[in-house]
Amino acid sequence: MARRLAAVLVGLLVIASAGAQVADRRPLQFRDAAEETRFRDLTHELRCVMCQNQSIADSEAQIAVDLRREILRLMREGRSDDEIRRFLVDRYGEFVLYRPGIEPGTWLLWFGPFAALLVGGGLVWRSVRQRSTASSQAMASNDDGGDW
Repeated sequence: MARRLAAVLVGLLVIASAGAQVADRRPLQFRDAAEETRFRDLTHELRCVMCQNQSIADSEAQIAVDLRREILRLMREGRSDDEIRRFLVDRYGEFVLYRPGIEPGTWLLWFGPFAALLVGGGLVWRSVRQRSTASSQAMASNDDGGDW
C-alpha cells in the first residue's frame, strides 16, 4: 500500500512539474494599438538568444516566449525602449541586438567589411598596375629591337 501511494505521489509530481515546464502560449493582450505597435517594433529588432537567426517576435522557443512576456511587463512598468534594450543587453550581451552599438568590441563587425573591401580593391589596383607596367615594358622592348 505504501508503495502504491509513493508511486502515485511521484506520478503526480512528475505531471505537475511537466505542466510547469509548458510555455504559457496564451496570446498577449495589448491595451491599445499603440502598445501593440511599440511591442512589435521592439521584438522585431531583438534576436532570440536560442535561435540566433530569428527575432524574439518570430521565434517559438520557450525563452523567446518568456522574453516577449518580460518585454511587455517592462513596457507596462513605464520603461523606455532604450531601457528595455539595455536590460536585455545586461542580461544576454550585445548578441541580443540585431544592430549592436559601435564600441571597441564591435569595431570588426561594423568596419570589417569596409576594411576587406579596401584591401581587396587595393590588391586589384596593384595587380592591374603591375600588369600594365609589364605590358608597357614588353611593348617598349619589342619596339626597340625590331629591325629585321
